Amino acid sequence: MSYVANVLSVMIASPSDLPEARDAVEAAIHGWNVAHSHNRQVVLLPWRWEDNAVPTLGDRPQALINAQGVDKSDIVFALFGSRLGSPTGEAISGTVEEVERAEQQGKHVHVYFSNGPLPNDVDVEQLTAVRNFKEALQKKGILGEFSSPSELNYEVWKAIEHDLAALDLGAPGAPKRNVGVDLLVQPRRERELKGYSKQNKPQYSTRHWLEITNQGDQDAKSARIEVVDPDAGMMLANDGELADIHRGQMRHVPLIMLSGAGQPAVRLSWTEDGEEQSKEFHVS
Repeated sequence: MSYVANVLSVMIASPSDLPEARDAVEAAIHGWNVAHSHNRQVVLLPWRWEDNAVPTLGDRPQALINAQGVDKSDIVFALFGSRLGSPTGEAISGTVEEVERAEQQGKHVHVYFSNGPLPNDVDVEQLTAVRNFKEALQKKGILGEFSSPSELNYEVWKAIEHDLAALDLGAPGAPKRNVGVDLLVQPRRERELKGYSKQNKPQYSTRHWLEITNQGDQDAKSARIEVVDPDAGMMLANDGELADIHRGQMRHVPLIMLSGAGQPAVRLSWTEDGEEQSKEFHVS
């Protein structure tokens, strides 16, 4: 079924040492589209220079990438690992130039630095340049970190939701249909101080929970939640009964995280227009 939607361009920028992280960001964008584009009437188009830039002459390569990618983007995700990249003639690296240009144009820019293990053949000069750039950038905003590409799925979805709220796109050209119940499930965690050791060193524990939001225009009646695979290392800390989740309302579900194999997922069930509905959500 066709539908009218607001279409946003999302640029993925990074030096050459993070191909898996770039793939993870693109996969997260596609995943968001599958889950939300129809109901939210928003489609996100990932843009990567290696896939989408059109070969052409007439200017320095980075300027052409800027014109085709940065200038036409609405959102920019920039990733850094152990390399900053090569100078462009205008900036210390291509990715840095893209970040600075996007920021100057008022784009929504999200910058993430890898804190995972360094490669055995790490270029010390490049690594130092990354750390210097990170230090300078910390004075201009909040930076993100990731230890593995799999962590980027949650970070990308969180950033997208933030940007869509800020953009306040409103309905596209055609009248918006009723969306019914539209549940968003996001994993959350917070480190808490639980006491001090005998050596007077602080000891921490991590609290985990799911944040469930009904973004739709109908109430989710008699909602309940259950873990799909108990062997995946996640348990509910309560009985899973959520009662009614009214439109615009949020519920917190406490979790107990254990060691396990597989990808944790939950199944939400509810009653809508007198009919039983259910949907599964991956929450890693």
